[in-house]
Amino acid sequence: MAVKQVKKVAKATEIKTVEQMQVELVTKQADQITLKRGHAAGELANPRILTATRKQIARLHAAIRAAEIASAKESK
Repeated sequence: MAVKQVKKVAKATEIKTVEQMQVELVTKQADQITLKRGHAAGELANPRILTATRKQIARLHAAIRAAEIASAKESK
């Protein structure tokens, strides 16, 4: 019986500041626009990258919002 080892890896969004996450969000959104154009033109080799990019954008939105809520709680 094989034993599965689970590694906990700190997410990159957990150690970044809100400003850094917002900059990354803007770049991911710009990438998504270019990927959509490439997909419409038939130039995109792997259309699954659209889904991955969309999920990364959603994760960044969630991380930014969580950081905003945490900072609001600290300031009270």
